[in-house]
Amino acid sequence: SITKERTEVILQGTSSLDPNDPAAVWEEFDFKCKPGDLKRRPCFISPYHYRLDWLMWFAAFQTYEQNEWIIHLAGKLLAQEEEALSLMARNPFAGREAP
Repeated sequence: SITKERTEVILQGTSSLDPNDPAAVWEEFDFKCKPGDLKRRPCFISPYHYRLDWLMWFAAFQTYEQNEWIIHLAGKLLAQEEEALSLMARNPFAGREAP
């Protein structure tokens, strides 16, 4: 164990025209191996790991200013860029208008 608590970075998007609306529905982008859904079996590929998912863990220890790549990744996900979406386990906006 490295830490007693685990802080997670979660990337979400909404189709709401007003993201500040309390009724806006936010949907999570799922990563391939990052902890998330408690009902999903853990990802285990030894001796390798998914680098993006691993970096997300370290990003949670710092601010987004110290991890500018997260802002770029979020922008690519919101723009529905295929290269970025290929790193995700699930795109909640697949087949729909971009968030």
